[in-house]
Amino acid sequence: ALTMFSLGKWHNLQSIGPRPNPSPDTLSTRSLCLMPYTYKILIMGASYGSLLASKMLFGGHAVHLVCLPAEADLINAEGFRVRMPVKGRKDPIELDSRRLPGKVTAGGPAGLNPHNYDLVGLAMQEPQYGAAGVRELLDAVAKSKVPCMSIMNMPPLPYLRRIPGLNYDLLKPAFTDPSVWDNFVPGLLSLCSPDPQAIRPPEEKVNVLQVTLPTNFKVARFDADKHTAILRKLQADIEAVRFDAPEGKIELPVKLKVHDSIFVPLAKWSMLLAGNYRCITKDGMRTAQEAVLTNIEESRSVYNFVFDLCVELGANPADLVPFEKYAAAAQGLSRPASAARALNNGAPNIERADKLVQLIAKQKGMSHPVIDANVALVDELLAANRKKTAA
Repeated sequence: ALTMFSLGKWHNLQSIGPRPNPSPDTLSTRSLCLMPYTYKILIMGASYGSLLASKMLFGGHAVHLVCLPAEADLINAEGFRVRMPVKGRKDPIELDSRRLPGKVTAGGPAGLNPHNYDLVGLAMQEPQYGAAGVRELLDAVAKSKVPCMSIMNMPPLPYLRRIPGLNYDLLKPAFTDPSVWDNFVPGLLSLCSPDPQAIRPPEEKVNVLQVTLPTNFKVARFDADKHTAILRKLQADIEAVRFDAPEGKIELPVKLKVHDSIFVPLAKWSMLLAGNYRCITKDGMRTAQEAVLTNIEESRSVYNFVFDLCVELGANPADLVPFEKYAAAAQGLSRPASAARALNNGAPNIERADKLVQLIAKQKGMSHPVIDANVALVDELLAANRKKTAA
């Protein structure tokens, strides 16, 4: 079993370099496969990050999750579980990280050397990157020049520098602490649109993730072909997965799709502005379903405004998601968005993709009254939360 390897031997295997995987048909999720890991991947954030990690483990990769001590202890002792619905099946399937071909470990941000990894994933909320320990690790990642893939709703500031024609300094007010991104090379930072939706069921342990919307991750290429090749390898591994279900081998949802266009991940912006941030109202939270469908014409107007903004920046309309497809998916979004829940729970900072889009639109001479009103409301509620925190 893989657990027979000591940590030292595991690192020695990595020094040999990438190795081919066995045929996906030989991979069983019910037994461990003895083999060296193709890539070593560091993911900062174990909640949403475990969803992407679960798919990477099928390819025999070694994933280390950066998280809180209680999460790390549980993951190291019991692995993690990801439950996801599969079209045509009544019951969801459960992925148990201990039964997948790869290896997962977890720990805090201290003592990690990014040079030991082939790829770094950013799966925390944007405000968390300024926290003690996390900030230092993020800066080490930037200086290591290891390719880095963000799966945040909020595009990191260096990624925005890959979009020509913007005044990037004017976008800094949308970030909790823009200085944490200062040392990144834009071409080494990619954005992966976090379209799949998932929650941690409150009645379960913190190593359990429930997928509620099993859509695909869409990631933009890096500047260098050698770095993009890592993404394409991961895409191929995930595409080839067949899960051993009682009825036989089945294909799993939630793929990784690599795109040459840097604008493809921006398709999430329309969804965030029409749905996620409109879960926030002056009277409290509402579900994403309610935010989108209660006043569908207003939702369509906001969605198409952001869609048109992305096209203005350089996106191909064919690479974006039409409103009708999003509205259909929104029928199953029965919870308030994470930004609304955090704000309602008193968070002094949340991801401000709403403000980012507003500021970018302003540079293009564009504005939308619903977006402006919503940004002002979030500003007001955050100010109230900060006042309570300081009291």
